[in-house]
Amino acid sequence: MHEALQKAARAIVDFNSDACIEAVNQCLDSGIPAWEVVNEGLSVGMKEVGQLFEKGEYFLAELVMAGDVMKDVMKVLEGKFDKSQKGRKGKVILATIKGDVHDLGKNIVGMMLSASGFDVIDLGTDVDAEVIVDSVKKTGAGGVGLTMLLTTAVGSMKEVADALIEAGLRDKVKIAIGGASTSEKLAKDLGFDAYGDSAAKAASIFEKLLEIS
Repeated sequence: MHEALQKAARAIVDFNSDACIEAVNQCLDSGIPAWEVVNEGLSVGMKEVGQLFEKGEYFLAELVMAGDVMKDVMKVLEGKFDKSQKGRKGKVILATIKGDVHDLGKNIVGMMLSASGFDVIDLGTDVDAEVIVDSVKKTGAGGVGLTMLLTTAVGSMKEVADALIEAGLRDKVKIAIGGASTSEKLAKDLGFDAYGDSAAKAASIFEKLLEIS
């Protein structure tokens, strides 16, 4: 791996935005394409952050800090992507469902997916089922990620499931859910495809669901 790519990955793990931006600029100056910077540098760092989280060595605060570094670096890379390469792993729609306005987990999931090469369509918070259905229709996304923190919003999860079935789209998308008030059981009860107990697993979950090697 190019030394600058290694530096970029390390800077993500160390939550060092300045060092990461410097390394990314070195990569670009060396002729390394933006998506290679993401795939071979930034995503490597985010993957390590996820592994450290799984081991209990990093916690939610560390995931947030790594996400903040990613935000800063992606601003540098903005506009430098080859359009033919962007989103080559597929499109994933993210939304915090109707009745819930919490977005921390969703935002981290978005960062994880973007760093892994997915084209992320973030619909925001308190999102109606109809908006999610319309987005699937318009974008042709193969994946949908729904988050929920409040137990009072469980009914909205079912509304999304019902709306996708009614629109004839359910068999065209893979749906994963996550958040404090979700569970493996809830995913099965609603007929969804996966449950993620941490944002760090988002990329691997959607790679599996969308059959990406």
